[in-house]
Amino acid sequence: MPNYVKKHYDIISKDSRSKISIRYKKITKSINSEFWNSTSETNNSFYVGSYGRNTAISTSDIDILVLLPSSEFDRFNNLSGNSQSRLLQAVKDTIKLSYPNSDVKADGQVIKINYSDGIKFEILPAFKNYFGSYIYPDSNLGGNWKSTNPKAEQEAMKQKNKESNGLLVATCRHLRYIRDNFYKSYHLSGIVIDSFIYNAIGNWEYVQEGTSSASPGDYEGRLLDYFNEKSILWSNFPLRAPGSEDEVSTDDSIKCLEKVLKYMVE
Repeated sequence: MPNYVKKHYDIISKDSRSKISIRYKKITKSINSEFWNSTSETNNSFYVGSYGRNTAISTSDIDILVLLPSSEFDRFNNLSGNSQSRLLQAVKDTIKLSYPNSDVKADGQVIKINYSDGIKFEILPAFKNYFGSYIYPDSNLGGNWKSTNPKAEQEAMKQKNKESNGLLVATCRHLRYIRDNFYKSYHLSGIVIDSFIYNAIGNWEYVQEGTSSASPGDYEGRLLDYFNEKSILWSNFPLRAPGSEDEVSTDDSIKCLEKVLKYMVE
């Protein structure tokens, strides 16, 4: 039985949003205290990932970018060995002071916090770069620096969602719902979902009931057709993130994305 796109209202409860806000402020304050000599609970940080793009559902991780002073980049970049790993450990140790009894660990590019109520945070330490982008540490493969432009992605998603009368966000949330309820053993990242739908949605939009010539399933079928047309090309023409145009790796997500799209129409 098909599972067509539908709007998911109040997808994250008011209580959960309150907890997220409190924890966001506590994490931000700990970073500001250690690196900025400030007690601010909001400066030098903002939501990124699915939560920042407004496509998160109740099972989504909460991603935060925390800005560090440029002097810290110089200090760690001049260290021998894996300086990116050392930076992540320093930020982890700072957060651990605020959450001594929580599961806090550095993992690749982020610091992860797993709370006892199931909410998970991922904190990305970063430095301001040119033209609105940010540099962040990647401790994998000996360590290197990468760049990201989450604000450009957020603005592009916001604009496209407005143009589609809410269909973009509804579709991105719906794919997450199917992934988390029917394909838990597979991997499908949020940025792959959002980037794919952003590029595939074309001129589709929500319209007033009774004013559309499309039949049920036409939209979902078009998304699957787009996947079949484009996925084979991604090795030469990579999927691009909204706004930032950053390359999005689909290697470990493509199988689950295909399954989710087929589930909606078959």
